[in-house]
Amino acid sequence: MRNFENKVAVITGGASGLGRAFADKALALKMKLVLGDIREEPLRQAAAELKAAGADVVALAGDVSKGEYIEALAAHATDSFGAVHCLFNNAGVGSGGLIWENTVKDWEWVLNVNLWGVIHGVRVFTPLMLAAAKNDPAYEGHIVSVSSVAGLIAPGLMGTYNVSKHAVVAHSESLYHDLAKTEPRIAASVLCPGFTPTGISKSHVSRPADMQNADRPTDSMIKAQQMVERAVSSGRLTAADVADVTFDAIRDRQFYILSHPNFMKLVKARLDDIAELRNPRDVFSLKD
Repeated sequence: MRNFENKVAVITGGASGLGRAFADKALALKMKLVLGDIREEPLRQAAAELKAAGADVVALAGDVSKGEYIEALAAHATDSFGAVHCLFNNAGVGSGGLIWENTVKDWEWVLNVNLWGVIHGVRVFTPLMLAAAKNDPAYEGHIVSVSSVAGLIAPGLMGTYNVSKHAVVAHSESLYHDLAKTEPRIAASVLCPGFTPTGISKSHVSRPADMQNADRPTDSMIKAQQMVERAVSSGRLTAADVADVTFDAIRDRQFYILSHPNFMKLVKARLDDIAELRNPRDVFSLKD
């Protein structure tokens, strides 16, 4: 996509973090905005701030793990602006600990948001984008699904998160191939950022009541939470930096987006282990 002005961007998890950074960048490029987030008040505030800054923006709160919410978000987008040009499947949550200590609710919560949110986004919005392309010879579209560097490596104490983000990479690769065979004017990317100061380490505060565990966290879960909080807070790139890299990749139709190139050493180490049929190393032990 070369021209962003007056195009429509749909962003889930748009109230804060990467989602808000995508919205700020899209506004700077004079795009129209459709924001979603599970947190109603932060979403309302974000939309109000963007509108005050000159954005043409609408918002709808809801849970991306629910297909009916994504369908409602799509209807809100098309009713408000017509065709959708950019979809950011951005909403995500984190959970960790020894993989066998994660509960069924832990798995359901993380997979429902991180994976099913992407599945629903692509399932609902892609047909709308295909229809728009059919009706407009000049149409260009792009779908960005947010994975993580944890979708390319698999550190310990992050099992549920790793699994969900690896699945997003596989889903995105499949989407890329299917779009290339069907409608090459719609491109796809997968964003795999490293540690970035966002609200991902605090995502448990928005965990639905029916996904809460009755028992206290295990020691490994507490350790994983502390590890992630330290890593995220020490991130050198801001969410705005990641948004800049992402929009550059959209412009260049680049599929794999690694905002933190220093992690490529760890990705290559993992790929070498696979290619050599070597037992997996702790990739973080290789990090400078």
